[in-house]
Amino acid sequence: MSYEVQDFQTDVIDASYDQPVLVDFWAPWCGPCRQLGPALEDLADEADSWSLVKVNTDDNPSESRKYGVRGIPNVKLFVDGTVEAEFTGALPRHAIQKWLDEHLPNETTARIREARQALESGDEEKAVRLLEDVVDQNGDHPEAKVVMARALIFEDPERAKTLADAADVADPTLRQTREAVQMVARLVHLADAPDDLPDDPAREAYLKGARALADKQFDTAVQHLIEAVQVNRHFDDDGPRRACIALFTLLGPQHAVTQKHRRRFDMALY
Repeated sequence: MSYEVQDFQTDVIDASYDQPVLVDFWAPWCGPCRQLGPALEDLADEADSWSLVKVNTDDNPSESRKYGVRGIPNVKLFVDGTVEAEFTGALPRHAIQKWLDEHLPNETTARIREARQALESGDEEKAVRLLEDVVDQNGDHPEAKVVMARALIFEDPERAKTLADAADVADPTLRQTREAVQMVARLVHLADAPDDLPDDPAREAYLKGARALADKQFDTAVQHLIEAVQVNRHFDDDGPRRACIALFTLLGPQHAVTQKHRRRFDMALY
């Protein structure tokens, strides 16, 4: 059976409204792709709740660019026309099955999706309510842990860090969110334990940023953290830079603080 794409809109986007479509972006010259491909095809042969489409990136460069494929093999799960999850690299069959179990639509993924929507609208309390049972009943569900950590980070940073630390994620976006939660939690800790930091010209601005963040004064926090970047971005293991990126990640690209300070931060790096 051939899984090669014929028309991306028909085979992937339109089809994903009927059932989830797993898309394998690959190329003939890619060794890991040749390892991953047979495992995906074996699973697809046995599946009745999702379908597989393979996209040769050499033959379909526009789709690869559109969906941000930078390394292959890259596997994306399309549901209702959008990418719900993805991973990069050759995973063994059992790991792929585990990943599918976590991301294929079911009651758990529906709750996670609703929680994400609540977060996008600024309703962290609703997101937490939606995920409490999911995390309690599915203790090894990494996406639920990361999304709940994101919802809790500015109200209960200690619990958020515990959830993030326990989440073993392969998805790059989830991994970025997990690292952002961990970084913000560290800053909140430093606001209460400044003696954990060594002396450095950037220390004062860095701690001011941490204290402002602990008080949820995001605009002030970013201003001080950018000042610390300008003084010594490498302080605290590249802390000032990582702290700014973490805040921008958690607040989101459309947040007023991100819009106001992102360009200034980028300029401070050079």
